[in-house]
Amino acid sequence: MTATLTEYQSLLVELAPRPIRSEREHHRALRQIERLMTPDPNREKSEMIDLLATLIEQYESAKHPTPSASPRDLLAHLLENHGLTRAELARQTGLPRSAITNILCGRRRISKQNARRLATFFKLDVGAFFDA
Repeated sequence: MTATLTEYQSLLVELAPRPIRSEREHHRALRQIERLMTPDPNREKSEMIDLLATLIEQYESAKHPTPSASPRDLLAHLLENHGLTRAELARQTGLPRSAITNILCGRRRISKQNARRLATFFKLDVGAFFDA
């Protein structure tokens, strides 16, 4: 009796996913995902993409951890990155410009209400604007 492999099983055999431990393996996994990415991947390809993405994320978070930034530093970075002045941010969020200045100068923490406004404006999780 000959067993027939499902498409997912064939992908597993072909790609042989395993934990990523080197830059070479990392690049290989990235190339595999690129090859699987089509405008409308089927369920089997989508599952393989998810598996490879999980392995890549584990490797990248261990190899290149994201440094934690204070809410003040994050806000300063976002302003610079978006090319916004404090006055422009105040107008677009409804926050007082003095509050933004005090936050950036370290004289004031970001209140819950202001964190919600900033998170909505920058499309981030509100937790990014709270101290850990």
